[in-house]
Amino acid sequence: MENQDILYVKEGPIAKITLNRPDKMNSYTIEMNDNFKRFIVNVSKDKKIRVIIITGTGRAFCSGADVKALAGKFEGADTDDMLTHVVRSRTSMISLLQKCDKPVIAAINGVAVGGGLDMALACDIRIASDKARFAEVYVRRGLVPTSGGTYLLPRVIGIDKALMMLWTGEMVDAQEAERIGLVTMVVPHEDLETTVLELAEKLAKGPPMAIQWDKRAVYDGLAMNLDESLKYARDVTKLLMHTKDHEEGARAFVEKREPVFKGE
Repeated sequence: MENQDILYVKEGPIAKITLNRPDKMNSYTIEMNDNFKRFIVNVSKDKKIRVIIITGTGRAFCSGADVKALAGKFEGADTDDMLTHVVRSRTSMISLLQKCDKPVIAAINGVAVGGGLDMALACDIRIASDKARFAEVYVRRGLVPTSGGTYLLPRVIGIDKALMMLWTGEMVDAQEAERIGLVTMVVPHEDLETTVLELAEKLAKGPPMAIQWDKRAVYDGLAMNLDESLKYARDVTKLLMHTKDHEEGARAFVEKREPVFKGE
């Protein structure tokens, strides 16, 4: 399935969403945002899809909002109304990524700044090309992140480093991003697609229900104390022990072979 500004491809159990405005550094419009959300909703409901990859074409992963396009679309509109519409559209997309139970991998091929960095932060794993660069540029315009940056960034890299990025708006290269934990790993640019696909295929072979509950337990656990988290894990384990995937995993261990999980 394709849209002019977004490419959506399903290859077996893997779905790939590609931002496709290389001439605009993959900056997003309202229409792109709406299509992106529609793809995420559809993939989340598709039981055949086990892993999602998000990437961009050209020199950028995503450079944030296309301010010029937004200004043209809302020409003559009240500024507050325009901001409310844009922010609600963007934040709902970030929320969808976090609530999606399936693993979401960001293949960061180039620049990820502003809303583009926030999108990468909303993904579960970030694999970056050695050409990638990152910045929270809102402060340069006298603003704060509106799409999750102030929530997600300190949870990924810590409060002090997050504030440094938020306050200065300075660009961080791929190596520094890996050092501070902003990305999971950095690979040579020409190896990015292969590395991400290999990881996606590995995750797709795993037990989908256990992987999805792992994700929920981690994110939901951020708002729990230790006892609550332990109870949560116990309840999930009781549920998973009655699945065919658990039976297959146990049988494969005894038979000394690789398990074949079916998500049942």
